[in-house]
Amino acid sequence: MKGWRGLAVGAAALAVAVAGCGTSSDGGNSGNSGEPKTLTVWLMDGSAPTTLTDALNKEFQDSHPGVTVKYEVQKWNGIQEKLTTALTSNNPPDVIELGNTQTAKFAAEETLLDLSGDVSNLNGDQWLGGLKDSLTWDGKQYGLPFYAANRTVIYRTDLFEAAGITSTPKSRDEWVAAIEKLKTANAADPEFQSLYLPGQSWYALLSFIWDEGGDVAKAQGSAWAGALNTPEAKAGVDFYKKLVDTSGTKAPKDADEATPQQMEVFGTGKVGMMIGLPWELAGAVKANPDLKEKTAAFPIPSKTAGKTAPVFLGGSNLAIPAGSKNSDLAKEYLKLLSSKKYQDMLAEGGAVPGTSTDTSKLATTPLGKALAESAPNGKVTPTTPAWAAVEAGQNPLKDMLTAYLTGAKTLDQATADANTALSKTLGG
Repeated sequence: MKGWRGLAVGAAALAVAVAGCGTSSDGGNSGNSGEPKTLTVWLMDGSAPTTLTDALNKEFQDSHPGVTVKYEVQKWNGIQEKLTTALTSNNPPDVIELGNTQTAKFAAEETLLDLSGDVSNLNGDQWLGGLKDSLTWDGKQYGLPFYAANRTVIYRTDLFEAAGITSTPKSRDEWVAAIEKLKTANAADPEFQSLYLPGQSWYALLSFIWDEGGDVAKAQGSAWAGALNTPEAKAGVDFYKKLVDTSGTKAPKDADEATPQQMEVFGTGKVGMMIGLPWELAGAVKANPDLKEKTAAFPIPSKTAGKTAPVFLGGSNLAIPAGSKNSDLAKEYLKLLSSKKYQDMLAEGGAVPGTSTDTSKLATTPLGKALAESAPNGKVTPTTPAWAAVEAGQNPLKDMLTAYLTGAKTLDQATADANTALSKTLGG
């Protein structure tokens, strides 16, 4: 998924089309000999604070005489084409950042260096599980986790207090009860929404399906097929409808959280809760500064009291292009970045660190605490190159939700049709 800072919600990885390229015979060296070398690093706009990258690049250069880090910040818009060109050239960058749903496609096209033998040297025992899955292809590791963010339930503390909600929900039943209390307490305001939930927020839907023990797709050998027609997946879809019906949300049933931007709706002050990302809360507060002291967050609750629901981990991985002429140096750069010092700096910047289980630097705010509690139970979409086409095309999950929520199809019809469409795309 694209970096969450400053990007439109739900904007996940684009379809990737890259041709394979051979690995350079010159693997590079450590640079300690003083031989002049340039390590080219591409990170995406908004991914890492400049305080982190400035310190990282200086420390790396200081410990590698003769090496210059050529650090370049890339824009997400157009990165697909830029990477395609770079990875098939004779001089690709040495370290690149990839959205976690993009990685499988690049790995399958053999444009990334296999790092399976380097995992232990890259703090592998501390990797965030969901992101580790996203960079695993054909049993091999093609990078390391960079950072993640996940959705939490962002809520108005003042409205909770006024409605007599004394503690944050710790189960789905308590969550529904809180929605009903907010609805009752604000019944005199026809514009009020206890929960803003658009009809096509399929990233949120994933939490409910996974919480029921289901999935959107399952691997069948080397192929994938839809799993939306299972009782577990249907139960997750049905709970989504329960939230919509109970809250009476005015959100469109045929659009996702980006149309309109739900942070703008939350910023009106007429919404009690939304299921959102950290930057969405920041956007709402920027539009309505009064919300700064009136908002907090809690993890999406599980149907099992006291547990959090699995969440989709949006974020990025770091990889080394197969054609890098400085692969050994690149590995040392990634080793330094995966250290606790820089992982703590990522957490202080508001991200879930990818190679550290220590989230104490993140859990210093209510939102950060909710992120930290949710992340260990995080997951990613099916790790197959074909998944990019699901998100880039006519997403069957969106169509399924709209059809069921509007009554155009029954639950069985909607899930069966979506499952057929999903299987066709994944098998295509």
